[in-house]
Amino acid sequence: MTARPVLQQADIARALTRISHEILESNRGADDLVLLGIPTRGVILAQRLGALLEGVPVGSLDVTMYRDDLAKNPTRAPSPTDIPPGGIDGRVVVLVDDVLYSGRTIRAALDALSDLGRPRAVRLAVLVDRGHRELPIRADFVGKNLPSSAQERINVRLADIDGSEEVTIG
Repeated sequence: MTARPVLQQADIARALTRISHEILESNRGADDLVLLGIPTRGVILAQRLGALLEGVPVGSLDVTMYRDDLAKNPTRAPSPTDIPPGGIDGRVVVLVDDVLYSGRTIRAALDALSDLGRPRAVRLAVLVDRGHRELPIRADFVGKNLPSSAQERINVRLADIDGSEEVTIG
C-alpha cells in the first residue's frame, strides 16, 4: 500500500498554531508552563510550540529506559533529558509527541517525569492521534485525529530531521 499524504507543511504549521492557542487558553496564560518534547520528533514539535508561546521554557524528556517493551522492541540509544532552568516542580508540564498510538510512550514519560519532580499538572499535546489505545491515556491538545487500522503506519516527517515536512498514512 502506498503512503498517502494527510498533512502538508502548511497544515502542520496551522495545527501547531492552534495547539499553542489551546494551551494558552487552557492554562489561562503562559505562567508556570513548561514544554517537554519526547525524542525524536516530539522535541522538534515542542521547540516549534515554544517559539509560538514566546517565553515558555522548552526541554526534552527521554523515556527510553522507562518503556515496558524494551525486551521485545529494539531500542534506540537514549537521548539526553533536558529540563529547563526552574525545573518542573509546581509547574504545568505539557508533554509533546508526534503520534499518540497505544499510550505506552506517554505512560513511560509519566514515569520518567515522576523521577524528576512533581508538576502541578501534566498535559499532553500530539500532532496526530491515531487511536488504538492500550492504556487509559488521552491527549489534551491534538493537531489531527486520524483513525487508522493497526496495520497502517503513520509517518511524521519534519524538515529539521527528515528534510521534508509531511504526515503520511499507509
